[in-house]
Amino acid sequence: MTKEKKIAIWLTWLLVWPISFYGLYRYWEPSFQNMMADLFSFAILIGIVALFPLVFKEGPIFLIQGVSLAVFLYFGLFIEVLLTQFGVVFLMIKMRISRQDLYRLPLNMLVFLVTSISGASIYYLMGGQHGSEAYQTLYDIIPILAYALTTFVTNQILIKLLGLFLMKRPFQWIDRATLWEIYTTLLILPVGFVLYRLYADMGLAAVYYVGIPFAFISAMMMLYYKSRQLNSYLQKTSEIGHELTGRLKESEVMDLFISRLVKLLPIDFTYIYDVIDQEQLKMTHFYKAQQQQDIRQFFLEKGESISGVVFQQRKAFQYHRRDQWKKQNWEGIPEEGESLITLPVFRNDEIVSVITVVSKEKRAFEKFQYMIVDILSNYLVIAMENAKNYEETKNQSERCPLTNLYNYRYFEEQLEQTFQIQQNLNRPLSVILLDIDHFKSVNDTYGHQSGNEVICTLADWLVEMIGEKGVVARYGGEEFVIMLPNYNVDESFLLAEEVRSKFASKKIILHEHMLGDKEESLVVTASIGVASYPEHCEQPLELVRHADRAMYMGAKQKGRNKVALYQSNKALTE
Repeated sequence: MTKEKKIAIWLTWLLVWPISFYGLYRYWEPSFQNMMADLFSFAILIGIVALFPLVFKEGPIFLIQGVSLAVFLYFGLFIEVLLTQFGVVFLMIKMRISRQDLYRLPLNMLVFLVTSISGASIYYLMGGQHGSEAYQTLYDIIPILAYALTTFVTNQILIKLLGLFLMKRPFQWIDRATLWEIYTTLLILPVGFVLYRLYADMGLAAVYYVGIPFAFISAMMMLYYKSRQLNSYLQKTSEIGHELTGRLKESEVMDLFISRLVKLLPIDFTYIYDVIDQEQLKMTHFYKAQQQQDIRQFFLEKGESISGVVFQQRKAFQYHRRDQWKKQNWEGIPEEGESLITLPVFRNDEIVSVITVVSKEKRAFEKFQYMIVDILSNYLVIAMENAKNYEETKNQSERCPLTNLYNYRYFEEQLEQTFQIQQNLNRPLSVILLDIDHFKSVNDTYGHQSGNEVICTLADWLVEMIGEKGVVARYGGEEFVIMLPNYNVDESFLLAEEVRSKFASKKIILHEHMLGDKEESLVVTASIGVASYPEHCEQPLELVRHADRAMYMGAKQKGRNKVALYQSNKALTE
């Protein structure tokens, strides 16, 4: 929320609340004679009930409706407003709101003030009374129900509108908090009516007869809500775990982990460190909310900063506010950071990572939420290991172990898929096939190790020249193949000529030759064939065969170190 809105809330409260409170007092002029013990008891009961709120992102629900109903029916509007406002203050103390969230106190006081006045107005319009006369006949239940319904509806409307205009929350009439408000209201209001009837008949003793069970009901409702909340978190955690282990790329696993964690918990900053040689931590990921940020090289030693202490002591920490951990502060954690969870991630009893999450809110994380982060971090380790193994296996099956280029099996699959796409889009596709000239003589003269050096050097040159333009693969032996989407005949021929020219003009340094210890250098040339769709073929594999034919007939047989285009009956050197 902006600073301007917070100021507006405080000014509205200063203008409206004192005047309204004074006006209610002057209109009803309640007498406190012989009532102080009773009012004090009701105030204590409201304060106790406020200790057991149900906390939602839309705001807390505390179960004072029953007590406030009994107070209103017997003592009137002013006393009900007085004790309800006391309950709001007590709730804010229990919630331990931060300094920047102090605006929630006047905001909630205004909401409950308007709610109380709205409900009382309907009650009086329908002829409602106070004291023992509030309920004498069955007909008197009608204004009581109207009061309860009006306060509920008014409260919900105010919450939704304030959430929309002040908090920028999506407008939704029925959400989880609303449903819980309905459930608790239906449960608590009958108890509040019983409290009123007993108080009217028995006096102060009724507050304790009903009030103590009432407080227990509030506590049990909070515990029930927390257990439901925990079960919901555990279910979502299990679902996230299945999602993580189903991802096959390490980048996808990490992005999914962060996105789900941020949606599940009130996290503003996430730091992930990897352990280097069991001696250092290296920050590998930093997220602000859900967006990954660019990071500089950053290392931590054991015992250095918060995450370094976790690494050294091999245990997790949870802090509720900044002053608990600021002694170990690090410049990367923003000044607005308050709550913090940091924990080690183990694999085979060794720490492999440290995860630190930070929230701008004080006491943002509950104990069970720490447990959720711990469970998810273990899922993350398993998922990252699976993804790493998958990528290694996939890489081994797709790439040539010598050059790290794609192998021909992978190239064929990509060629067929790309051909279909280019055909559907009516765009060109070209293939360049090249063969190293006189490669056998290189092996015979310098040895097979030097032959491998030549192949690897040429592979690096090809990757450097082609880059993102296409796909480079090792065709077999001393042959390479290049797929060029969106390259027509002329463009692919020019690129092939650039490749040929570079090969013919650069020296390759040999380190592993068998002629002695001194380095040797040589220049190799290549014969190159080019074929393009749609000019030269109608099927994907025909591109390779035609490029091979052009290379052999138009370049090899014409003297080598040449580039040739395919033609239907013969390959002509260009």
